[in-house]
Amino acid sequence: MSSWYEQAQDKLEKGAGEVKGQQAGVMKSAVQKTLLDFCRQEEEFAQAVVQGGSFADCMAAVAKGVGTCISDLDAYKRAVTFYFPGAEVSVVMRIDLCGSVRGEEPAENGLLRLNFDDLL
Repeated sequence: MSSWYEQAQDKLEKGAGEVKGQQAGVMKSAVQKTLLDFCRQEEEFAQAVVQGGSFADCMAAVAKGVGTCISDLDAYKRAVTFYFPGAEVSVVMRIDLCGSVRGEEPAENGLLRLNFDDLL
């Protein structure tokens, strides 16, 4: 039997073609990619995706009540809680102020760290 990740990947890829609606259709690729990243990180989440609802239903839940826009983070949070109620998503971004002159290996000095959860 394949791993939970492989099963989740197969389910999300096959389910992408069943997504209905303009808003859900616009978001589906980014949400699918992020869900796959989360499945790769956490086997239990991958299992929840495999055993949970369809990707089309997930995207309908993500798009529900969205007016003209939704942030990526909010879309990912909705998708994650569709498959795993109570789970939380946090994002940490870094800016390397000297990145263009540093080369391949970023140093820890000169980095500014922002946790977007603190901004919400």
